[in-house]
Amino acid sequence: MTAHIPLSTLGTTNYERVMGHAPHVLAPWSALEETFFARSLLPADLLEQVRRTLATSHGCAYCQAKAGPPDRSHATLRTSLAVAYAEAFAADHKAIEASQIHMLREHFSDAELVELVAFVSFMWAGGSFGRVLGVQPPPAEGLAV
Repeated sequence: MTAHIPLSTLGTTNYERVMGHAPHVLAPWSALEETFFARSLLPADLLEQVRRTLATSHGCAYCQAKAGPPDRSHATLRTSLAVAYAEAFAADHKAIEASQIHMLREHFSDAELVELVAFVSFMWAGGSFGRVLGVQPPPAEGLAV
């Protein structure tokens, strides 16, 4: 299966090559992704478990192939809380209540909470993009996070 539109020549992954049709979008999108994964206030494993959780919900084949399903044996309470937030967001982000945010604030600084909500929103948007345009990983592509 291939993407619903042909791959562009810009980018290195199929995801980037689909988005590469709009380089003015690809560049800042990639920069924001790099910010989340290279300069995050949150631990890399927490972000990856959140990303995997969302990938199982939005239906992007590319996102799902990156590293498989989420690990449900979370090493920390913070990871469990972040994954629970991601699950609630995926189920119905309009139904997230102040009480859930207040609970997160007990375990995350304000800066970390802002980053978590931004990360979940960004990953959801990215997965929606991939699902709608049918972005697929190449069969043998070793996808790195």
